[in-house]
Amino acid sequence: MFWKKDKTPKYEAPQITDATFNELVLGSKVPVLLDFYADWCGPCKVMSPIINELSEAFEGKALVAKINTERNPKLGQHFKVKSIPTLILINKGELFERFQGVVPKPNLEEILELYISTNKA
Repeated sequence: MFWKKDKTPKYEAPQITDATFNELVLGSKVPVLLDFYADWCGPCKVMSPIINELSEAFEGKALVAKINTERNPKLGQHFKVKSIPTLILINKGELFERFQGVVPKPNLEEILELYISTNKA
């Protein structure tokens, strides 16, 4: 038996580019979690729905966004991204955390909550 696939568009995390990075990330008043990925990367495809869900859940409290390393090579070079997915957490314009590979959603939620709570102080 076949079931109907839900065709409603899912929430997509914003894309950061070389051109928008300074304005959206360095100018952000909330913590920023960036997912460096590529379309061909298997583990990146695993992380993509997690990043989209976190972006929607933390909207207004944190910026959770994606950076396509093939379309934005300057950012990948700047942050010395050697493998993907690489997740970077920036708070108040400063790099605080860096993770490589697949990171479970509960761990990312905990990290974001921590930086959101310290941002209020």
